[in-house]
Amino acid sequence: MHTRRTHRRTRTAATLLAAALLAAACSSGGASTSARSAVEGGGPTESSPTSLAALPRQTPAALAPYYGQKLSWRDCGVPGFQCATMRAPLDYAKPASGDVRLAVARKKATGPGERLGSLLVNPGGPGGSAIGYLQSFAGVGYPAEVRARYDMVAVDPRGVARSEPVECLDGREMDEYTETDVTPDDERERDGLVDAFKAFAEGCGADAPKLLRHVSTVEAARDMDILREVLGDEKLNYVGASYGTFLGATYAGLFPHRAGRLVLDGAMDPALSARRLNLEQTAGFETAFQSFAKDCVRQSDCPLGGPGTSPDQVGKNLKAFFEKLDARPIPTGDADGRRLTESLATIGVIRAMYDEAGWPQLREALTSAMKENDGAGLLFLSDDYYEREADGDYSNLMFANAAVNCLDLPAAFSSPDDVRAALPDFHKASPVFGEGLAWSSLNCAYWPVQATGEPHRTVAAGAAPIVVVGTTRDPATPYRWAESLAGQLSSGRLLTYDGDGHTAYNRGSSCIDSAINAYLLRGTAPGAGKRCS
Repeated sequence: MHTRRTHRRTRTAATLLAAALLAAACSSGGASTSARSAVEGGGPTESSPTSLAALPRQTPAALAPYYGQKLSWRDCGVPGFQCATMRAPLDYAKPASGDVRLAVARKKATGPGERLGSLLVNPGGPGGSAIGYLQSFAGVGYPAEVRARYDMVAVDPRGVARSEPVECLDGREMDEYTETDVTPDDERERDGLVDAFKAFAEGCGADAPKLLRHVSTVEAARDMDILREVLGDEKLNYVGASYGTFLGATYAGLFPHRAGRLVLDGAMDPALSARRLNLEQTAGFETAFQSFAKDCVRQSDCPLGGPGTSPDQVGKNLKAFFEKLDARPIPTGDADGRRLTESLATIGVIRAMYDEAGWPQLREALTSAMKENDGAGLLFLSDDYYEREADGDYSNLMFANAAVNCLDLPAAFSSPDDVRAALPDFHKASPVFGEGLAWSSLNCAYWPVQATGEPHRTVAAGAAPIVVVGTTRDPATPYRWAESLAGQLSSGRLLTYDGDGHTAYNRGSSCIDSAINAYLLRGTAPGAGKRCS
């Protein structure tokens, strides 16, 4: 999931575990019982996943040059922060075959108090810039007592932002891609969607044919162990949000003896297939929308209904608006002449589901679009989600998102026929978003590189206590995922936030923040069953 919504932190902190339409959905959603039964009853039965095996404690001799390197720190143009470049093997199976260069940044502990080492942070995505998150939020917005005791550190994973970023389309091409109809009504529109996925994949393959085979989460986790060593830390201390929880859990599974204080906030479930992940995330966005709908009809400016309007009717009203846009996009006043299409409007609404603080902005944007024929507000939200800048350029977020997701798991669907067969399940999971998210899950079918990962349980036997945080109405990483991951980890401790929005740490709950700060500063993990609201 990572944004620029109400404040800068949301663009990167809750950074998408993007189930973005037309992006590689590897996400979540507070999956309801009906959604789970739909997947279990309507799709192929999933075999029990194997457990992620730990790597040997002793570092292989072939990796010694990487573990023994010295970082050359320099000023990186942001007051208080230093930057460096770290080398890692492109292919861990063949360390001598070439390097990948990874951007690293830090802000040294400010004191007072004894230094606790480094605290690595990752905002999620996959594809969110950890360095951008560190410099815009974590390095200045994390609790002062945490920043006083830890060097705050970030590394952009391979293929992301400053670390040899994958690029797939230019700005104009990306505009066309984001406007592609993801609720095809006929064969022509289905062919157009498939062509868009193929062009996106071909662009990524042409840009980075070698790197594209080596941007997996396992490789990124192994890179973090090199960074731990070159920073001089015996164990890795880490806070990961959204997809960052998958990255952190993978690290713990590979290196349980080197896992220090790990916080996994807005957890993913590594044991699920891509199809089930996408279906459950679809249900999660429906859960979040239902919460928004209940709040909306209590407000005087809700364009989707008034007092007494049921959440289901609110959803039908929104769906009817989307269908009107599908037939006739509306003006936005955009300098490049873009109009608000159904796909862009849907992403704008999904964007606002990540943070309940954005609900007033969404009501305003919907009112302008539905009553004044002005799509500027929803286009702004969509652009924010995709990280499109005012000059028409895009960050590499969506490119890296697809590159990592399509490598980590076999594709959710292999053909349009597969999607059509699954549409009833996705529609049941979310009458509002289900169809578009189902078709969007087809993108990895055309990826130029075969997946190297599989669903797996993560046990991390022997690791110190690991705190797993779940929000009950999280749109992108369903609460059930946090329950599952905490149950898989041999030392998992589930911390529950009963509320809305994506992730919980540093989002306003003093109960959550106090529990996590106590763990980071004193090693005191939350007690069993700890809940906050």
